[in-house]
Formats: sequence, C-alpha cells, structure tokens
Amino acid sequence: MSSFKIEGGHLLQGDITPQGAKNEALQVICATLLTSEAVTIENIPDIRDVNNLILLLKDMGVKVTKKPGTANGYTFQADALNMDYLESDQFVAHCAELRGSVLMIGPLLARMGKAVIATPGGDKIGRRRLDTHFLGFKMLGAEFRHIEQRNVYEIHAGGSSRQSAASSPVGAAKGRNTLKGAYMLLDEASVTGTANIIMAAVMAEGTTTIYNAACEPYVQQLCHMLNRMGANISGIGSNLLTICGVSHLHGTRHRLLPDMIEVGSFIGMAAMCGNGIRIKNVSLRHLGIIPDAFRRLGVQVDADGDDLFIPRQEHYVVDTFIDGTIMTLADAPWPGLTPDLLSVLIVVATQGRGTVLFHQKMFESRLFFVDRLIDMGAQIILCDPHRAVVVGHDRTRQLRGSRMSSPDIRAGIALLIAAMSARGTSHISNIEQIDRGYEHIEDRLNVLGAKITREQ
Repeated sequence: MSSFKIEGGHLLQGDITPQGAKNEALQVICATLLTSEAVTIENIPDIRDVNNLILLLKDMGVKVTKKPGTANGYTFQADALNMDYLESDQFVAHCAELRGSVLMIGPLLARMGKAVIATPGGDKIGRRRLDTHFLGFKMLGAEFRHIEQRNVYEIHAGGSSRQSAASSPVGAAKGRNTLKGAYMLLDEASVTGTANIIMAAVMAEGTTTIYNAACEPYVQQLCHMLNRMGANISGIGSNLLTICGVSHLHGTRHRLLPDMIEVGSFIGMAAMCGNGIRIKNVSLRHLGIIPDAFRRLGVQVDADGDDLFIPRQEHYVVDTFIDGTIMTLADAPWPGLTPDLLSVLIVVATQGRGTVLFHQKMFESRLFFVDRLIDMGAQIILCDPHRAVVVGHDRTRQLRGSRMSSPDIRAGIALLIAAMSARGTSHISNIEQIDRGYEHIEDRLNVLGAKITREQ
C-alpha cells in the first residue's frame, strides 16, 4: 500500500490545468457500449477508476485504442462484445472493485437486452443505494432474476430478448430490445441513476419522460454526446427530459469537460497554501456556485476569461447571512453545491476568521474524516453524522503534521491540503483512494512548490 510523505509549510505558486472530468468520463465511456461504431473521447483523465473501467471494457471485448496527437484521447469500438464474460466470476470481482461499473447496465440492457448486476465498489461514505436505477429499468419493462450462488442479479429487457441477446456475441439485432418508453418520476435526482436510465431509454420503443432528472453538467454532456450519436433527447439542462427511442446509434467524437471537483480542490489548496495560483481552462460556466462557495468563506477568487486566479490569502473572513447568523454551507443537487467539495471547504474553513456550519445531507459517513483534522489542531465540533461546526483559527494557529489514512477520494484530497498547509511532516496512507480521482497529483503539485513524496 502506497503513502504520501508531505513536508508542510511550503507556498505554492504558478499555473495548473485541471484534468478531464472523472464522473463524466465514467458515463460517456460506458455509453460507447451503445453502438458497434467507433467513438473517440478526448481529455480522459489518467486515474484509477477510469483506467479500471477501460480495462473492464477491454475484457468484455471492446477495442480500445490510444489516439496519437490527441489530448488523452481514446477510441472505443464495441463491435464484438463477449456477453459470456458477464457470467464469469472475474467480471463480478471487477465490478465489486469499481462503482462506475454500474453505469454499464443501461447501455447493455438497451443494446444487448441483458445485463448482470454485481455489487459495485467505490467510496465507503455511507449508503449509496441503487433503487433509482432499478426502478427506472423496471418502468421501461426490464425483468430481474436473482442468481443466489453468484449473489448477482440478471436483468433482461423482457420477452424474447432473454434468449436472443444472450446467444449473440456481437449485439442485439433490430427488434430484440423490448424496452418500452414510459413516464417516470424519479424518487431522487440521482446523477448515475439518471445517466443509466437515459442510456437504457435512448433505444427503447416509444417515448420516455424522466421527471426529477439530475441536470449536472456531466449528465448534460452525456445527452449531447448521445444526440450526436443519433439519439433524440430534449430538455437537456432541466429536470424534465424527453427521450424518443431510436433503433440505432452511430459513432461520434466527444471531449470531456474539466473536472469541477478538481477545480474546487485547487481553489482550496490556493487558499490554504498558495502564493498566487492560476487554474487554467476551468470552463467557468459549468462550475455553478463552486467559486461562490469559497467566496462565502472569504477566499478571493478572480475570474480571468476561462481561468481562475487565487492570490495569496493572508487572511480570509467568513461571511455571515444578512441577519448576522452563522454561515451554513450545505450540499444539494445541481445547481446546488456538490457534496464532493464539502471536505475541501471544511479544511479551508479551519484557517478562516469566523464560524461555519457544514451540513452534509446525502451521505452519513462522509464527515467522519474530521477526526483527523481535529488531531491536527483544527477546532471542529462534529454534531452528528451529517453536521459539523468549524471555528476558524484566522491563521493564528497552524495545523500540525500528523499520520492519517485516506478514507475516500474527497476526504483524501482534503487531508492532503491540510498536510501541505501544516507545520511539520505528515504521512497519508491508503492514497490509492486519492489516485482513484486525481491524476498524478503529487507530480503536478510539486511543480508548484509542494514537497510530496510517494512511498511504497
């Protein structure tokens, strides 16, 4: 197991460019299963979760080619899928290590008429139920069957597709897919649930209407890509999507957005230990309220074209509400504040002047990492699994180095930021969690002046 050794107290300065969006990559790479034609995707991040998904698709028979002369570009061609692989124990084991594998269900169900559901892996941040996915598939006419000896579910498009799709190594021919369009009101605006249902519905018979759909930029990007492939999706960017099913999708080219979570992480780093950092090509219009969330903590974030510049923050003063009450930052579905950045915002608040209440509504285990920050000298009261109060030091008391372990991707990057700003040396173990979401992070930060060493 690898670890980071971080020598704290060094100021970071210079330019940094965010990687391609992890969450978008997982969605659109799975969408390549919807066609037998070649699909080229650019700006794919070189991170563990995405690389593991690509390996899983290769094992299923997808041809994956690195495109020379492109920015992290790959071509995917799913013209010879091996559906027998879904019956293997190796497939189940790989899915258990990768939560993004759940996004293959919709495309496989749409095109092949069959998918296998294994328990997906991912962050241990509390319950991350899949009910929204399954209820959506059922409304489209899918049928489920539990295979007890393998502890998986087989899901079929219904009718004769159970036999025909399973017997074909290439894909479901026209007429085999018996998914039917339907109206559905989602029980929650799940991002992966919405994406999965969209990919299942694009080739269903008739019209599908999805109300309370997630409308994150990454879902919008998926819809635009599918439309270029020949799908018919309207209402993109809203919580009401209408999908008219088509019989065939073709190839296309697609470029991923910059990763908004990495952009927010870099803003947090710049606030805590920056001496003037420019974050380049952030696609500002897709960041939503992320820059404003940091501004509420008193951090100066300047927009310059499509770049963000964060000057050195000698002090930053936390806002209060108009009536003088304590600032509260809470996660919410888009266009609200993404829960993936609350960990970073909590670290930034530890050195602000003022008090902030953080309310993590979506996951009941995500705030438990604050115990590590308390050990480093932060003043934080964990009220319950969902709420924490941070009393800022106003830089009068520096965090101190510590030994800690990364519990998940976002807590891991937050602890790395805390360690870089701390007095003394810190060690973070289980950094494979950080590698799942951040591309060569120590190399990129060391260029700015950080002192981070990867140890085996």
